[in-house]
Amino acid sequence: MSMELIKLLLVFLVILVLLWLKRPLWQAIACSILLSFFIFQIPVFSICSILWLAVFSKSTGTILLSFYTITFLQRMLEKRNLLMTAESSLNHLFHNRRITTMLAPIFIGLLPSAGAVYICGSIVDSSCGDYLSKEDKTFVTSYYRHIPESFLPTYSSILIALGLAGVETGDFLLSMLPAVGILIFLGYIFYLRKIPREIANDGGMSKKAAFGQLANSLWTIAAAIILIIAFQLEVYIATPLVIVAAFFFYRFTMREIKPFFLSALEPKIIVNTLLIMIFKEVLTYTDVISQLPDLFSALPIPTYLAFALIFFFGSIVGGSTAIIVLCLPLAFAAIPNGGAALMMLLMSSSYCAMQVSPTHVCLALVTEYFHTGMGDLLKRTLPVILIFFFLVLLYYRVLTALILI
Repeated sequence: MSMELIKLLLVFLVILVLLWLKRPLWQAIACSILLSFFIFQIPVFSICSILWLAVFSKSTGTILLSFYTITFLQRMLEKRNLLMTAESSLNHLFHNRRITTMLAPIFIGLLPSAGAVYICGSIVDSSCGDYLSKEDKTFVTSYYRHIPESFLPTYSSILIALGLAGVETGDFLLSMLPAVGILIFLGYIFYLRKIPREIANDGGMSKKAAFGQLANSLWTIAAAIILIIAFQLEVYIATPLVIVAAFFFYRFTMREIKPFFLSALEPKIIVNTLLIMIFKEVLTYTDVISQLPDLFSALPIPTYLAFALIFFFGSIVGGSTAIIVLCLPLAFAAIPNGGAALMMLLMSSSYCAMQVSPTHVCLALVTEYFHTGMGDLLKRTLPVILIFFFLVLLYYRVLTALILI
């Protein structure tokens, strides 16, 4: 193992230790940034460049603006009590609070914005009540909200991967269905079964009326998703359009809406986001991620497993998009007939990594919403994710065996 990789492990060890000591995420990330500046001997000029790129880059601005607009929309929905109504409607439709807790984050997760976790968290919190601890609610919200991110082409990383691999979207989605089923099942076994199925008497509301009530409550989310998918609008463009429509549809007044311009700003989230983006720029500067293929290719393991590990650890270090651009062409060159099966394996590996990565902004948001620690979330996520990773490896072997028959 090279010295650069050892330094990288040390940086992540500092983050884990500080989180284990229940220090806030911003402190853990800030310390890791300062340590990285020192042990990687980054020049002062380069440090200034890193800070400038992280703070003023388009991606940072997009994340912050998207989060702000989603939070603004959330304030509007809360003002009209629409999130509670949506939860009630789901309960009337399915008469099962476990399904409500599962479906709401998955549906809202179709919206490719970090701020969506706040809307998910509100419904999960209400649906679970006192049956789950706030730490468990943090996991459930994050876990189910991110399932669509593992396979849907509403996310840029999936679109980039499909383009680079030359895999048909339909084939990839079909191969991902069992993997998504495994994700849903594992979350159910570990946490959702703790919640009673039964709900309070629904007062005899028909399913038709419940569906109409649900549509009235969440049409704004559906509209934003349609604008993003069908018209390829950015979140920070689609959401304001929906906000304007909701302003008239729900008959808001300027007096009602005015406080939201300030309350939609979350200082802690802004700080966490900026620090995470700085940390990602530091990791990009060190270029440690490019050494991972050489490291894992030297191990006495099958090629597909080597690339699965590369995508797992590479996504933790540099994010899913970076590892896809860098290593996906290498994977398909090494396994020419990999097809949708290999694509499924690599995207699942990247998904697993992003659920435990300190560079994943959503994790900071969801822990902030429930006022829990990142360490509490990782402690609950790791066992589930590792089991999923193992089952996906087995599923990949089954898929490839069926293709060869």
